[in-house]
Formats: sequence, C-alpha cells, structure tokens
Amino acid sequence: MSLYQVVNPATGETVSEFPTATDATIADVLARVHESYQSWRTSAKTERSKILHRVADLYRDRADALAAVITREMGKTTAEALGEISFVVDIYRYYADQGPALLADAPLASNTGGTAWVRKAPVGALLGIMPWNYPYYQVARFAAPNIMIGNTILLKHAPQCPESALAMERIFHDAGLPADVYINIFATNEQVAEIIADPRICGVSVTGSERAGTAVAAIAGKNLKKVVLELGGSDPFIVLDTDDLAKVVGEAVGARMENGGQACNASKRFIVADAIYDEFVEQFTAAMASCKTGDPTHPDTSYGPLSSEQAARNLQEQVEDAVSKGATVRTGGRRVSGPGAFFEPSVLTDVVPEMRAFREELFGPVAVVYRVANADEAVALANDTPYGLGASVYSANEELALDVADRLDTGMVWINAPEGGGAELPFGGTKRSGVGRELGPYGIEEFVNKKLIHTPSATKD
Repeated sequence: MSLYQVVNPATGETVSEFPTATDATIADVLARVHESYQSWRTSAKTERSKILHRVADLYRDRADALAAVITREMGKTTAEALGEISFVVDIYRYYADQGPALLADAPLASNTGGTAWVRKAPVGALLGIMPWNYPYYQVARFAAPNIMIGNTILLKHAPQCPESALAMERIFHDAGLPADVYINIFATNEQVAEIIADPRICGVSVTGSERAGTAVAAIAGKNLKKVVLELGGSDPFIVLDTDDLAKVVGEAVGARMENGGQACNASKRFIVADAIYDEFVEQFTAAMASCKTGDPTHPDTSYGPLSSEQAARNLQEQVEDAVSKGATVRTGGRRVSGPGAFFEPSVLTDVVPEMRAFREELFGPVAVVYRVANADEAVALANDTPYGLGASVYSANEELALDVADRLDTGMVWINAPEGGGAELPFGGTKRSGVGRELGPYGIEEFVNKKLIHTPSATKD
C-alpha cells in the first residue's frame, strides 16, 4: 500500500495511489530547487506579480474540477471546497498586487551620517509541509508570499492529498513559473528530516498537528533553520451578554461546524455567562442537532465526513472518555452507522479537567459548552489551555469585550463576530499553537533577509 493515496472518506474507497519519492529523486530536487533560486532571486518583482495573477486566474477557471478533487480526498462539501478556492484566489491576488510595495526598501534615520535602509531580500530554498484540511488554502498562504519574495519551494503535502498537490504544481507551471521554483515531493518522514538538515534548505513552514510541529522544530533547531509553525487550537467562543441570542447561536454553530469542525481556528469551547447559559445551551443544542451530514456533493448536506476512518475513531474515543468521567451529551456523541467516516453533530457539557476533551483539540463536529459567572472567570477558563490561536468575544458592552480581548492569550481575537479571515489579515497564534504569522503584510516578512545597507553618500541606488 502506498503512503500517498486518495481514500474517499465518504465511502472508504481507495481512489488512487502514488509512489513515494526515491532517495535519488530527493537528491535531485534539492539540487534543482537550490539552483533555480540563483536565477529566481534576481527576477523582477513585476514578473513575479504577473505570474501570481495568472495563478489566481487558473484557480478561478479550474474551480469546479479543483473542488471535486478535495471533496474526494478529504470529504469537504462542494460548497465549502469552492469557498476555499475563492479565498485562494484572493491570496494570490493580494500578494500579486501588494507584494512589490510590501517588499520596498525601508529607509532608516541614522545618527552616523550618510543614508541607511533595510532591503527585504530572499533567503533561498524553503520546505513547506502542509496538512489535509484545507489542501489549497494552506499552500497558498505559504507559497504566494515566498514566490513573490524570490524564494524557491519544495512542497510536501499530506499523504491523503496527492491529487490536489499535483494539481497545484500544474497550475504554477501553466502560469509560467519556472519549473524548479516550485517542486512537489511525495516524501517520507525520514526523507523530510534529511531535507530539513540539508544546508541548501534555508527555512521550513509547517501547518499541522502539535506533534508534527514539535518534531520538525527539533530538527530545524538542531540545524539552525528558521521555522514558521501553524499548529493546533482549542479556540474559545465567549458569550458574556447579547441583545440577540438567536443571532449569536447561529454564528456559534457556523464557527464550530466550518469544514465539519476540522479547522485549527474553529471555535471549539463555548464559554457562556451564567445569566444566559441555559437558554444558550437549549438553542445551540437544537441548532447543532439540525446540521445534516452525508454525501458532501449533495447541496443539502451541511457537512461531510471526517477526513478519515482514523479521525472518526479518535474523536469517538475523546467523547467516550468524557462521558465515562461524567460529561453530559446534549446531542449526538456517536459515529453515524453505515460506510464512511461520518460523525453526528454533538454538544457536550459538564466537561472538567480530568477529561481529555478539556485539554485536547476536538477535530470534528463536537462542541463543548462551559458556564462561567463573569468576565474574569471567562478569561481564566479561556486561557486554561496549552493552545493560543484565536478567539471570539461577544458582549453588547464593547469596552468590556475589548478588555477581555486584551487579556486573552491568543494570536487573534474577533469582537462580536465568529473568527474569520482575509488575505490581508495576519494569521497565527501563541503558546503551543505555534510561532510566526502568515497572510497580510506580516506573512511576507517571515522568510526574508532584512538586510541593512548603509552608505556615506546622500543617495542610494
């Protein structure tokens, strides 16, 4: 059985398989991606911008076919797959349009005389290690800024996403990107370790589990390589008060059920003030129970299967652990009978620290609701997690909401709105949710050499 294969999680059928790279192939691509950097680094920013615009055009033009691929690979509904591709188009266009200005020289006042400035230069060949849950989007937020910078890329995608990995490589080539500036590799974990250690690789970006990030960071640190780590999250959705509970409940369901609950920045812990807790739980449970899972290609399906049989088993074990220790299942809590990795929309209450569900990330359609007395208790509970990715805070008192936002140990906070995003908005967390930022102006600065240039003359080239 091949490591890289498409197993449709809606049916359990193995659709396609691809061979892993040989050691000779890895040696070859390392040489090629390093060599291509020598010329790509000197290419004009205007040319890079034109290529990224063509990449965006091709994603737009091929959207239906690309959406079908990831629905087959990881179970995303057709509607959500098309939404992901739309976001990808925005990301490539953002860096195509804004990249030259974001990379412009930054003048510095100097007390030593002469003229000083910082030039944002490329650093070299990079390795990207990407996950399955957003196959195109995760790659775009790494690849777009770094191609704009003038870096080159080896891309190792998740083993269950070989078809989308090849489709992305084809798009780059069809858009006119030189062939060896972006190279897809079907590498093993052992080969990845060797790639990171290779002196021709100048940095590594990982989006994935805490376990994967820890392993990669250890190798990168040993070899003095820069890393960007976008890892897990157990994001709080805090409701202190509201003038429109039905609206908040609707947004809470959407925040939990995006991508079938398989998003690192999906809201997973719902922390609700005592005064509205009972009514929130009643409405939220009913709304969650109404979500419909099934064929991800059917327009009436709310969310598809989990990404794999193993993912469904893992989630079931987490729920069963909580229930065995006293958690209350308000709705769901079980696998859906029949073929496929389907799981019922679920709500748990009475979850306490002794349960796995209190500390671990629940990657699927399971929400946990907590009762708190006030804002101080909400902050304490929200911060009582190893993760620190994002959060939402709801209150009619904006001053109170902003105060809570300031006290949260997270990389992102949304006030009176579910967590969202945009190509121009930086994405990233703190604590065990990772290091570094992607997207927006901060995302283009992770893998650049901020080179100081000083000249005694009054004019610079």
